[in-house]
Amino acid sequence: MKDLYLRKVEKILKQAYPDLACKYRLEFKNVFGAVGGYVNDRIFISCGRFGVALRLPPETLDKLFNEKGVKHLKYFPKGHIKKEYAVIPKRILDDTDRFKKLLNSSISFLLSL
Repeated sequence: MKDLYLRKVEKILKQAYPDLACKYRLEFKNVFGAVGGYVNDRIFISCGRFGVALRLPPETLDKLFNEKGVKHLKYFPKGHIKKEYAVIPKRILDDTDRFKKLLNSSISFLLSL
């Protein structure tokens, strides 16, 4: 199953940000039954049975959570909410320009921590 998540996250990243691995040290690791994507040793994306989630700055999350279909990330049904992450609906994933902007926001945010 993890191979499926890895292929999915690699595919969406290549579509939205083909030179990501050229600009940053990009790695993928297993995270609670999902796959996490890391740039320069910091997690920014996660893909699992919940879908695809991005780690984003608070102001971006506030706006996103007002949109239909955007959810909080929970790795397990009874697990705690990962407050810095939003599960991104398919309509946003399919909008390459918008998704790339969210990726840039995510990466800028985590590299500033």
